[in-house]
Formats: sequence, structure tokens, C-alpha cells
Amino acid sequence: MIEIKQLSKIYSKQKGDRKQALTDVSLTLPRGEIVGLFGENGAGKTTLMKCMLGLLRYEGQITLDGEPITTKNIEKLSFATSEHSFFANLTAQDHEGFYGQHFPKFRKKRFHSLMEFFDLPMKKPLRTFSTGQKNQFEVVLALCQGADYILMDEPFAGNDVFNREDFYKVLLGILEPEETVLLSTHLIEEVADFIGRAVLLRQGQIVADVSTLDLEDAGKDLMTFIKETYDYRGDRIRRVLTQLNEEG
Repeated sequence: MIEIKQLSKIYSKQKGDRKQALTDVSLTLPRGEIVGLFGENGAGKTTLMKCMLGLLRYEGQITLDGEPITTKNIEKLSFATSEHSFFANLTAQDHEGFYGQHFPKFRKKRFHSLMEFFDLPMKKPLRTFSTGQKNQFEVVLALCQGADYILMDEPFAGNDVFNREDFYKVLLGILEPEETVLLSTHLIEEVADFIGRAVLLRQGQIVADVSTLDLEDAGKDLMTFIKETYDYRGDRIRRVLTQLNEEG
């Protein structure tokens, strides 16, 4: 289980400017969940994940199975992001060998199945891949590392809707009961039937944490719930267009 307690993160900018990215965030992630992390741009989703991975300094506490996350247990977490953390001059086959040596729980069979699913070449340098292919390969590595907690931050940029839809179905079929996925995405409607829990961030704070079953029991869909939570004003489009037409 990952436990996050009163996590805060402040970015210091030039001339003494400071930005509060996260404020007193507390969150528990048990094993075996698929959790959607949602929020507007700048809400703190990426910052939260990078704090969990130890890539950023922060205030508060993050533990994994009761222990601080260090080099001793960081292999239990993997990360997929469109920033690309692989070795661009190496091939997928090279990465398979490297991961197999450094991660004892590397899932070789899953690796080959996902490479075939995405139709990715094994023997071409990753720098020759398209943006969509690079993002797909990043997801493959994250899912095959052998981690208990798989963090995904907008991993499907550059991929078409059919690839994404098929992937969600494949993912549900390959995950083991003890694996947890934390998925940050703006593609809310696409993942609504795939996740079991939704965590909503707004201006660096958690404003909702709800299971999709509870939403279903309440007769609400995920998108409606998110719009209500964020006080989304659908009439703003009509108002702007009306003003423009009046000025014209």
C-alpha cells in the first residue's frame, strides 16, 4: 500500500516567486486498484506522481508498505510518461536485455505480447520510432518492469482512439490482482468504464475521491460527477458567442 500524508510541494521561481503546486494532499493506494487521477492543466497531477517517485523534493510523507520510498524499494514503482525515459539509441531488444538484468520480476512474456499488440519493431533504434510509437513503448516498459504500482501520466499522446480503446481492454486482461495502476489523463470518457476509482485534483488539492461503483449506485456517470465537482459552467460558451455576435 502507498500512503501519502499531508504532501505539499512549492516551486521556487526567479525573483523569489513561489508556486504552491500541492497542498496537504493525503491519499491511500491499496494494491489491486485501477485509479484515475483527473484535474485541469496545472492541477498538480504530474507533480504528485513525481513526488511519489522521489524525483522532486516535498514536504509531508510518502510510504510504500510502511517504508519510505528509497533505492531499496523503488523498483516496486514504474512510470510511463510522454517525456520518454528510455535510451533512444538502443533497440527494443536491447531494452529487453537491460530490464531483464536489472529488474528480477521483469515480465518477458508480457513484453513480447505487448510489442506484438502495438506492432512495434524489436530491432530498430527507438529514435526512429514515431511519437505515438515512443509513447507506446514507454507504456510497455512500465507494464513489464515487474512493479506493483504503475504510474501513467498522459501516456497515450499521439495515439489514435482505436489503439487506445483496444489497449484498455488488453490492460484489463493482463493485470495481476496485486498490480495497481494510477492513470492521469484528460481522456475521461474513454477510461470511465476502465477505472474503479477517481481522484480529482484542483489547484493542488484533492477535491474528490470516489469509487465508480458508488457513482453508479447514485445514478451518476463519471463525467457528470467531475463537472459538478468542478462547478463546470456549460453556458459560458453560449455567453461568449452571444457577446461576439452582438459586437459584430
